[in-house]
Amino acid sequence: MPLLHRQRGLLRGLRIALLLLLLVVVALGQWQARVLVTTWESPLWVVLHPLAADGSEAAAQDAAMLDAERVAPLEAFFAREARRHGVAIEQPVVVRIGSVPESPPPLPPVDGGALAIAWWSLKLRYWAFALDGDGLPADVRLAVRYFDPERSRRLPHSLGLAEARVGIVNAFADQDYHGSNRVVIAHELLHTLGASDKYDPGSNLPRYPDGYAEPKREPRHPQQLAELMGGRIPLGKGEARMPTSLDDVVIGTASAREIRWLE
Repeated sequence: MPLLHRQRGLLRGLRIALLLLLLVVVALGQWQARVLVTTWESPLWVVLHPLAADGSEAAAQDAAMLDAERVAPLEAFFAREARRHGVAIEQPVVVRIGSVPESPPPLPPVDGGALAIAWWSLKLRYWAFALDGDGLPADVRLAVRYFDPERSRRLPHSLGLAEARVGIVNAFADQDYHGSNRVVIAHELLHTLGASDKYDPGSNLPRYPDGYAEPKREPRHPQQLAELMGGRIPLGKGEARMPTSLDDVVIGTASAREIRWLE
């Protein structure tokens, strides 16, 4: 029996080592690809894959109506912010609507350890890889999961993986939320390009100074705009609100450096 236990332990250790090696190889390849796409010498192609996440009619309808007109403000936002930071390319981001996935993206483990997260990351990469057959070129793929706000008052946390250039956006299926949905899409897109969060995860309040759109503003509060990776407009000590439109959002200096808009 001791020999059998040792053999099983060795096999388990070998499987873990192979999984970690595979993850390192994949992550290295994805990192190299991300560096190439963030030279900003040509447009970044972003494909959104809409799907109804809760099975509701409202979610299905809003997902089906995601079109070029609704994503045009995303392209305009990145063009505006690129110009503001001195990036020469006229259209840094091109957004297209992709196919509806046959299966939803795998969701991250709730209480998983490092290995569970690594395995989920590989599954998410494979999910995105399987969508390459839709005919649209993609540097970044984002699944946009719609929820009926009458059923779900709070949404799961959205995410974007820089190593895989894949993201999962959770959005409300209601016209009143289209503007704030675009803010979340832009936020997760920047995550896939290497930008970090600039808010406190405990309070969700933007961190000063990098999470502020105008850190040198006097008086500091209230701010008029949100820094994209700060997530909210700081109104006062311990108070902030979500922007309802990309018109109220900028990409700050620290975030611009992370996506290689600035040295």
